[in-house]
Amino acid sequence: MQKQVIGTFFPEATFLLSVDTPEQMPPDRGAEVAFAGRSNAGKSSALNAISGRRMLARTSKTPGRTRLINFFAVDPSRRLVDLPGYGYAKVPASVRERWQESMAVFLGHRRCLRGVVMVADIRQSLGPLDWQMLTWCLDARMPVHLLLSKSDKLSHGAAVRALVAARRMLEDAGMAVSVQLFSASSREGVDEARALVLDWLGVDGRENKKNPGNKGRESGAYKQSRKNLRDFPRSGRRSG
Repeated sequence: MQKQVIGTFFPEATFLLSVDTPEQMPPDRGAEVAFAGRSNAGKSSALNAISGRRMLARTSKTPGRTRLINFFAVDPSRRLVDLPGYGYAKVPASVRERWQESMAVFLGHRRCLRGVVMVADIRQSLGPLDWQMLTWCLDARMPVHLLLSKSDKLSHGAAVRALVAARRMLEDAGMAVSVQLFSASSREGVDEARALVLDWLGVDGRENKKNPGNKGRESGAYKQSRKNLRDFPRSGRRSG
């Protein structure tokens, strides 16, 4: 797909639909970037900050509120996807099982999916469900970019140490995952994350490059992401 210039990030992004099963998803064509993470990790807030649309994805102080797969149209051929937050104990077991089935199909068979932005609270270690999501993505040869969210809640030194520790854990696990600091509140890391999402969608964010804005503490995240992406073919499992 030829790159399109979008000068103001995602000016036409609108809610498309919510689905409960893979059969209800939009036609499998174009390009999609999905956002995943534990409940209350700041996933929907990250999507809103990166898109530049404060109310695009519904946010809530109640964990587990996102129970459907929500699709947002950037243009007729490109979409952002807000996946259900995982790890919330009050969700019925039957709902969790349906989520798992839908996630397996979405991550393993969705041909238009270009990458997954995974959001994790920087104040918490990656849990078993986070590692499961990473494994699912990498087994499907899906590029993953990890946002250590709510970085504004820590001091500069503590945030950098958490970033270094996360990178070391992923490297020790043999996982080629790019990582950066991120805060939807302070805007730290928003430009780097946005640049990567635009690249995955095949969009030339020309105005973004002219007005880089706040690059945050981890200004090399985008460069590192592009380096890591070389380990993941653009076509990958989608050739079948």
